[in-house]
Amino acid sequence: MKKFLLTLFFTVTQIALVTGVQASDITLKLKPGDTPPPGLGVTKNGDVLETKQFQGKVLIVTFWASWCAPCRAELGYLERLQRRVAKDLLQVVAVNIEERDVFREATRKLHEFQITLSNDRNKRDATAYGVNGIPHMVIIGKDGKVVNVHRGYSEASIPKFIEDISQALLADLMPRPAASAPATLAPAPPS
Repeated sequence: MKKFLLTLFFTVTQIALVTGVQASDITLKLKPGDTPPPGLGVTKNGDVLETKQFQGKVLIVTFWASWCAPCRAELGYLERLQRRVAKDLLQVVAVNIEERDVFREATRKLHEFQITLSNDRNKRDATAYGVNGIPHMVIIGKDGKVVNVHRGYSEASIPKFIEDISQALLADLMPRPAASAPATLAPAPPS
């Protein structure tokens, strides 16, 4: 077991050295409250997608690949969500990170999906979003700010997705805390 772990460590270290990945590259770039990068890949028709096209909606951006079983499970979940929530309130954009021909083949199999499928074969947008593993989901509120970032997928993570998405959808309906009134001085007691 020790030999396996040492081999794994050295392999990862070598990959990091060869690819130029540094420890700072393996950190989560986006956090709640941040403004996300604008790029969302290119559709199979060649249309460039940007976050500003979905302004005023909750936007769920997920990065995926056709070979990734957890990604495919997440896409199924997000497709069901998109079918239940009107597109004027919520938009899911699934950004594939594979070569263009692999993306085209994958979209043929997903032709009935209502979520928006795009491709980022050069991984420029994925890099800007801090993607270093897939699936990688970013939930963006109607205000254009990041609500939360989720890496990985499991059935156990669905309640947190639902909580974050619900929070984003209901954000403008929730009462905002009233601004606190300035402190007033109580009248002095009679002397």
